[in-house]
Amino acid sequence: MLPLSANSWFCRVALRDTGIDAASFTSIRLVSGALMLWLLLYLRRSRGRAPLPASESGNWLSAWALFGYAVLFSFAYLELTAGTGALLLFGAVQVTMIGLGLRRGERLDIVQVTGVVLAFSGLVGLLLPGLSAPPPLAGAMMLGAGICWGVYSMRGQGARDPTRVTAGNFMRTVPITAALSLFMLGQASIDTAGFAYAVASGALTSALGYVLWYSVVPLIKSVTAATVQLSVPVIVAVGGVALLGEPITLRLVLAAAAVLGGIALVILEKSRNAAGAE
Repeated sequence: MLPLSANSWFCRVALRDTGIDAASFTSIRLVSGALMLWLLLYLRRSRGRAPLPASESGNWLSAWALFGYAVLFSFAYLELTAGTGALLLFGAVQVTMIGLGLRRGERLDIVQVTGVVLAFSGLVGLLLPGLSAPPPLAGAMMLGAGICWGVYSMRGQGARDPTRVTAGNFMRTVPITAALSLFMLGQASIDTAGFAYAVASGALTSALGYVLWYSVVPLIKSVTAATVQLSVPVIVAVGGVALLGEPITLRLVLAAAAVLGGIALVILEKSRNAAGAE
């Protein structure tokens, strides 16, 4: 979970403390992620691994969802603290995936419905006006990033080779993000430190982080994998305090308890129901 959490730290510190702009950070992140994943696939092919069908190489709809997540994530972190951004992102991802699951025919019992309502209430409470409320537009953009990532995650479920699918989707974002950079060229600003953070976010914590996660998930129970992800907003918030000097407000603590507690109810109840059906 540390590489996934580090995405928030790298993005926030780059946009707060260096001269790079959000569009350039997004483009460098996606391009460096694509290059790292291409290199991993090249090394794997050189070892003689049999190729998979073209359908296992990603698709444009998923690439647009990935791009939407990345660009909204970057622009939101111009104003959000690392912990607030991570909680909004994570909550929106999970609520989106639950909603898409319902659309596919999944059903929730009363405990799971309570969990969803609790998690949604935590997100709403975090965004309500007040002294410690995040900027509305930045908050909305991070929720949008979470929705995009939730869609992207659902579309990638069941892939036989997640690394290759992820690589294909990252590579498809390159022309899209190049168009964004051209559109924002008049506001482009890049310095050495900002460039380094963007490359680290793309090549290390995104590309290698996703590969590591996909390698571990098959070795552990699905409920364990889902529950472990609950730690990400907490890790980001703690790192935001220790590494970035950001405050943790009472509003954030209460919202985190509601969001993470609600999602935990859904995950654990789903596991209990599955065990009872066996």
